[in-house]
Amino acid sequence: MPSKRILFISNGHGEDNHTSHVIQTLRQLSPSIEMAAMPIVGEGKAYRNLDIPIIGPTQIMPSGGFFYMKRLYLLKDFQSGLVGLTWRQLQAVLKYAPDCDLVMATGDFISQTFAYLTKRPFVSFISCLSALYEGRLRINPLLWHDLNSSRCLTVFTRDSYTAWDLQRQGIAKAQFGGIPALDRLVPSGKDLQLKPDVPAIALLPGSRMPEAARNFCLQLQLVVEIAKVMPSGFEFRAALVPNLMAELDDIAKSQGWQLNQGVLTYSLPGSSAQESPLVEVRCYSDAFSDIVYYSNLVIGMAGLAVDLAVAIGKPIIQIPGEGPQFTYAFAEAQTRLLGINAQTIGTGPATPDNLKQAARRTVETLQDADYLAKCQKNGPERFGPPGASERIARFVLTSLGEIE
Repeated sequence: MPSKRILFISNGHGEDNHTSHVIQTLRQLSPSIEMAAMPIVGEGKAYRNLDIPIIGPTQIMPSGGFFYMKRLYLLKDFQSGLVGLTWRQLQAVLKYAPDCDLVMATGDFISQTFAYLTKRPFVSFISCLSALYEGRLRINPLLWHDLNSSRCLTVFTRDSYTAWDLQRQGIAKAQFGGIPALDRLVPSGKDLQLKPDVPAIALLPGSRMPEAARNFCLQLQLVVEIAKVMPSGFEFRAALVPNLMAELDDIAKSQGWQLNQGVLTYSLPGSSAQESPLVEVRCYSDAFSDIVYYSNLVIGMAGLAVDLAVAIGKPIIQIPGEGPQFTYAFAEAQTRLLGINAQTIGTGPATPDNLKQAARRTVETLQDADYLAKCQKNGPERFGPPGASERIARFVLTSLGEIE
């Protein structure tokens, strides 16, 4: 009997990430299934890392897929050939899909419409959409048409409230999926050299370069401000992508820090060399799960990484950057999605005053036991329970007739 074939379509880096976790679970449950992918935004690194064949052209656009944050970004994408690229990607999908048994689309109306146009049965995962932003999910007519079609077998959502909201609006096939990456947010046993009884603060500057480098510079400035308020109060651990680790030397020089084997140090001004306390930030490119899991608070300038931290109950301090992703508009929307766990400081790219305010808020937050308890309750309620990759993978396999 020939093996079944699935095509994964996604439009966004977070969407690629979600799908990659479903793919890993599918491989464990049914190793014979053939899989291919069409990432519409970026190069599809999450697929390439798993050796999943990519069936059409890919290209990194100036906006990084965040053109909805600013019209100017969309214009730059158009100038870089966005329309032609999307058309070629659609042609590749339409050429490949007839030989597929099933399509899975992760993302908003672009990936869902691609899936609908294949005329194949498809599973929808609207991972980037949530009714938590406004209390009700407003779906554009094109997406509504795609999701309500008989080709769409089910609509998975990332949170249970959105599934309930869609069912209320008439999409009875909507069901809670969750955040697939949460299933692999398990400490790997990395030695972070944490001291007992000293609160740990995680720095998550995001993964897209060069924005992540700019964000990390802002976070280092905030660390200095926190150290001025509480000189020996906290430990800092940064979860960085390898491309950002490679730039640490330049970042250290530009911000007045010293770098030694992945450890950044900064001398706070004192009256003498002996008195000037050292601030330390330990940086890792292979310890994301450990850093998030063992931190008491997260300074976040990212999307999915921050969602994962909230899902396990962590409090978040957000300082907006220049973008294209982590602007005030993104941070403010994130606050609505994450609820009480997220606090955004300032209403534009962080200023020195904002950083001082964020430093004070960080210290106050870690001293507020009632608030921390509420965060531990709110996060899992909004995004739990774990098991999304298995829930989605099992539905896919059932649809293919691979399991009962």
